[in-house]
Amino acid sequence: MTDLMETFIENREMVQPNHANMLETAHGGNVMKWMDEVGAMSAMRFSGETCVTAWVNQMSFERPIPVGDTAFITAYVYDAGETSIKVRLRVYRENLRTGEQEKTTESYFAFVAIDDDGSPTPVPELTVSSAEGERLRREALEGENGGR
Repeated sequence: MTDLMETFIENREMVQPNHANMLETAHGGNVMKWMDEVGAMSAMRFSGETCVTAWVNQMSFERPIPVGDTAFITAYVYDAGETSIKVRLRVYRENLRTGEQEKTTESYFAFVAIDDDGSPTPVPELTVSSAEGERLRREALEGENGGR
């Protein structure tokens, strides 16, 4: 069994000109790629297995991330089935000089754990043993169902 808080991952990507669109902000495809990578890390930390993306629910791009700012990405596992793992992902625009952060993007991804042959393989039960973990799980379940 793996606890929700053990799956929490934070990562940062500096938005460089090669990550930008013609408006000099992070291209949405790059943001999705970063989210997918961090989400997979969280799912793999949870399951101890290689994980592949199964689906992504609605992707909300609320504001841009300008070149020179950082995409601050958070992820954690909030639910699991027999072989599937649900991960909540949020991205914040972060100005490293001022410390200012604003949420830019949010989504929920599902990953499937696979074995060495590429077949789905069982994952452990998710446990939640802290008030913070309970809060994060509740927020994710509500958000996944449209209660953002």
